[in-house]
Amino acid sequence: MECVEVLPQLHMFRFPVGQAYLWRDGTDLTLVDAGDRHAAAAIEDGVRRLGDDPARIRRIVITHGHDDHYGAAQELADRHGAEILAHRLDAPAVRGEEPVPAPVLHDWERPLYARTRTVPEAPPTRVDRELADGDELPFGGGARVVHVPGHTPGSLGLHLPRHDVLFTGDAVAGVGGVMLGVFNTDHAQAEASFRRLAALGPALACFGHGDPLTIDARSAGAPERGGIPRGTGGGRSLPR
Repeated sequence: MECVEVLPQLHMFRFPVGQAYLWRDGTDLTLVDAGDRHAAAAIEDGVRRLGDDPARIRRIVITHGHDDHYGAAQELADRHGAEILAHRLDAPAVRGEEPVPAPVLHDWERPLYARTRTVPEAPPTRVDRELADGDELPFGGGARVVHVPGHTPGSLGLHLPRHDVLFTGDAVAGVGGVMLGVFNTDHAQAEASFRRLAALGPALACFGHGDPLTIDARSAGAPERGGIPRGTGGGRSLPR
């Protein structure tokens, strides 16, 4: 796992597939996503290398119910007493009560999707708090939940207006530029969600896959129906 400083109070933990983010408010820590089911030890090590204590992780916010985003959440929460939060529409999938909706794949996505099936299945994971659009979470000066369905029914973003930071989950990706996230369950919803996030115009966008970008998200374009928009809008990718 690679640890990348995004801001002094924000670090990205980069895994072979996907990433998680650690936000620091004084001594309190918030984890946005939690990697796959084998990521707990690496996340704890990363937190310690930053001079923090994993026991200070107060909450783990899951952006959506896919294995590479919540796999280690239960293990970390059990060890350190963290609260696990997810949108109410994806909470049943995270808890293992319902299957994760299958994506509706474009032809060009099929070979890529087949190559990503190596992510280990996540264990059923408790959800301590179910979230809805507009909820405010007590970190980052007030983090607003933004419901962005399309990738999954309960995908969410987190907007930190005080810091001009946006976490997009997989609704948007930063692979080679800003683009609509792939493997969506509802393409029309995914495109509308992309536009909603872009309209927030953050100074910093943190994606579920791909490097964070310092951008005006409105300048990144909007998804083309049936395809993916590309282009960073003059954004700056963080060094690898």
